[in-house]
Amino acid sequence: MLASIFGLICLISSHGDTPHDGLLLSDSVKRPSKNKTQIDSTGKFVEINRIFVIGNRITRDKIILRELSLKSGDIVYTGDLSTIIDLDKKKLVNTRLFNTVEIRTLEVDPKKIDLLIDLNERWYTFPAPIFELADRNFNEWWQNYNHDFRRVNYGLKLYQFNMRGRNETLRLVAQFGYQRKFELSYRIPYIDEKQKQGLIFSVDYTGTKNLAYRTEDHKLVYLEDNKVLRVTKGASLTYTYRNSFYQTHALKMEYRSNEIGDTIKTLNPNYFNGESLIQQYGGISYSFTSDHRDYFAYPLKGHHFMFSILKYGITPVDDLNKFETSVSYTRYFTLKNKFFLSNNSVGAWSSPQDLDYANYTALGYRKQFVKGYEIYLIEGPYYLLNKTTFKKLLFSHTYHWGNMPIEQFRHVPIQVYLKTYADLGYVRNYPNYTYNGEPVNYQLTDKLLTGVGGGLDIVGAYDLVLRFEYTLNAEGDHGFFFHIKKEF
Repeated sequence: MLASIFGLICLISSHGDTPHDGLLLSDSVKRPSKNKTQIDSTGKFVEINRIFVIGNRITRDKIILRELSLKSGDIVYTGDLSTIIDLDKKKLVNTRLFNTVEIRTLEVDPKKIDLLIDLNERWYTFPAPIFELADRNFNEWWQNYNHDFRRVNYGLKLYQFNMRGRNETLRLVAQFGYQRKFELSYRIPYIDEKQKQGLIFSVDYTGTKNLAYRTEDHKLVYLEDNKVLRVTKGASLTYTYRNSFYQTHALKMEYRSNEIGDTIKTLNPNYFNGESLIQQYGGISYSFTSDHRDYFAYPLKGHHFMFSILKYGITPVDDLNKFETSVSYTRYFTLKNKFFLSNNSVGAWSSPQDLDYANYTALGYRKQFVKGYEIYLIEGPYYLLNKTTFKKLLFSHTYHWGNMPIEQFRHVPIQVYLKTYADLGYVRNYPNYTYNGEPVNYQLTDKLLTGVGGGLDIVGAYDLVLRFEYTLNAEGDHGFFFHIKKEF
């Protein structure tokens, strides 16, 4: 099955690209030769004279111009101009600062043109109330915990995007309910004049009276108490380097402190190694991202690659020693007649294999799961995951809500996709994974996991994606699943 999937991908990849794909996906725009004898007579060279930006009431011009391949004074072949402009338009959309982006050319004379960039900015301040499930996903809450509304977090999140018009982001979280959490983070994408280096500061505190202290049959088992069962505190500093349009490096230093109640240690002696109820450690991580997707919110063409390595325990006194690495590659294909194909492959590995329970690696968090296994957490030192989705655009329309008093919310795009999919996964079990001397959580490890099905994706404004899916897995289980995020 895997061979068939990859064979189809390779076939489409080798025959479906246009002659300009190298230009579209390259990391910088290649300047054409000025020797006109090498150029088709249907085109000519023009000079980019001036670049005008309108509609940016908050965003500073230099943040916008940073994303453009075209600069004043560039000499461009007209046969490539529309392709380059389309590429620059997509890069501006992917900043997530604008609802709409239009780039038009204005002829100055036969050899010179101006560029007019017309923007409609998003709404940047979101004081959003928190009313969310404490569980990993909607399906786990609905099936494993009987859609118990006591398992809900409430509070307030404040997102201030595009601070100072520099694409900086302030995030504040005050959360109560099933899990108490306070977070503060500030992202500065550029701290230098050339707009390549950035910083991210973050501090957080979490205290919970409801804690998953072990896993039984690949499902989390919780303890609820009147006193706090676990307190987690942390701080981090991340340095980012974005030398080109599509590639980003990030180096992160962090400190974590975890403290549990003695009840947790009694119920699961392996929750933390040793007798201590406190675990403190430093960490260092590096990640590299190469992002060539057409649109961040719901990609249909391009590719995305990410590699990361992480080391917890960087001094002799740290209470945790763990190394992990992961790699992810996703390819998106635009086919004919509004059909689309995407494939995502992920691999993760960690060491050593005799970790305490609280630091197990697992398939089932965030977007890393095989469809049909949403309600399970499958732990192991390494896993492999492959997802393939084939879909058809059924409906696409942009509504303009003229009576909306806030201009940034008048632009309401809606797209609906019908899809079918096939997921594959494999998780290696931890050796000697036992509880009270008995082997546990081996039913879904060391075997091929598969999930096939179909569904609908609804894509809206402000990166909203609603996924309605019906899946059959390798265990013979089938059912309806709902997600409020893009697939990968």
